[in-house]
Amino acid sequence: MKKKQIDIILRNQHDFFEKGVTLDISFRIRALQRLKACIKRNENAIHRALQKDLGKSSYESYMCETGMVYSEITYMLKHIRSFARDEHVPTPLAQFHAVSFKKPSPYGNILIMSPWNYPFMLTIEPLVDALAAGNTAVLKPSAYSPHTSEVIRKIIQECFPSSYVAVVTGGREENTCLLQQPFDYIFFTGSQAVGKEVMRHAAEHLTPVTLELGGKSPCIVDKSANLRLAARRIVFGKFLNCGQTCVAPDYIYCDRSVRSALVEEICKEIKRQFGSDPLRNPNYGKIINEKHFRRITGLIDPKKIAFGGNVNPKTLQIAPTVLTNVSFKDAVMQEEIFGPVLPVLTFHSLDEAIRRVNALPHPLALYFFTRNKSAAKKVMTRCGFGGGCINDTIIHLATSEMGFGGFGPSGMGSYHGKDGFRTFSHYKSIVDKKLWLDLPMRYQPYRFLYEKMVRFFLR
Repeated sequence: MKKKQIDIILRNQHDFFEKGVTLDISFRIRALQRLKACIKRNENAIHRALQKDLGKSSYESYMCETGMVYSEITYMLKHIRSFARDEHVPTPLAQFHAVSFKKPSPYGNILIMSPWNYPFMLTIEPLVDALAAGNTAVLKPSAYSPHTSEVIRKIIQECFPSSYVAVVTGGREENTCLLQQPFDYIFFTGSQAVGKEVMRHAAEHLTPVTLELGGKSPCIVDKSANLRLAARRIVFGKFLNCGQTCVAPDYIYCDRSVRSALVEEICKEIKRQFGSDPLRNPNYGKIINEKHFRRITGLIDPKKIAFGGNVNPKTLQIAPTVLTNVSFKDAVMQEEIFGPVLPVLTFHSLDEAIRRVNALPHPLALYFFTRNKSAAKKVMTRCGFGGGCINDTIIHLATSEMGFGGFGPSGMGSYHGKDGFRTFSHYKSIVDKKLWLDLPMRYQPYRFLYEKMVRFFLR
């Protein structure tokens, strides 16, 4: 899409927002209902596109993409009126008589830039929150998942005029053009490297941003853990979408006394979930493109393979792979893996594990497997991370009741449910002062009695 077309879209959206149409809660509700109905009509097309882009089965596509979007829309439709109400707060006695409240107001024109790993869900879920808050939006899905991007474009065109919601497809040229525009808010999901560029461009216009990034999310396993159940849940979280999940366990960090038993259980569980030959499993997906396929295979040290390691360059598939005898100096520990490769490292004590995790950049997620409640409290309290689970993986993001996001290198800001509504809203602080009383103490000339009154109120 050319710069001139993008300029026209933004100008039209600005004009549409200025009319105040999106301020009406009933208008927002109808928009969300229309979006949900359109997704349902196109559900099979969405799933076919996800299969072409990432090899996802229809089951996984519903569980992790369309179903998640339905859930978010349903939640918003249920709560939008309460979220949009003015929030009344106490007024200081010094401001007697007045009413104080915070008014949630839409920012205006939102840019949502989404990645390729969950291309439908990570585009539409933020849109749901943005529309619920009363904004207009421009969507920029990833060029790496073209089939899904095309379905998204068709759905949005079917649902909304481009003056309300528009889709811009393309690659770096379009990204750069969009980031040069004066949006009122930018919501970005993707890599840390691109996140820095987004933030740098946003700074030119002092545009607020939410960054949903990633990082090396640790999976800590202590010696008290239920190893069989831990293995099952770790294998699910790690190899879902072939490891191309921002909150996938990036590596296992386990007590050295249970490493062998844990690895044995993980190998059993991989066979159980994916079969003896995962590359022939029709429900096992593929790496998004050849570039990432080569990057991931380059992180596999053949000498350290405990399980898997098989690849198919023609189909861009990498079998679930477990690496042992790995150290923090190995290549696989120098970057976020974002693929079906699971390194296993060990620690001598839980305190050592906590110190090591905290010495690394804050991860987007952290998982801890244990039967010891005090140990769980210790890890969850002392380690820095965006969100996580005790005795499970990745499910913390599958709820609209809690915000999802990272901090530091793993991102800033959050969304889902009320947190999503708040992300795309500016809360105006307003004092409605009554006319029938006007306390004189703030006005000059200052008097001794008034000073006494000020000191009484402000203490």
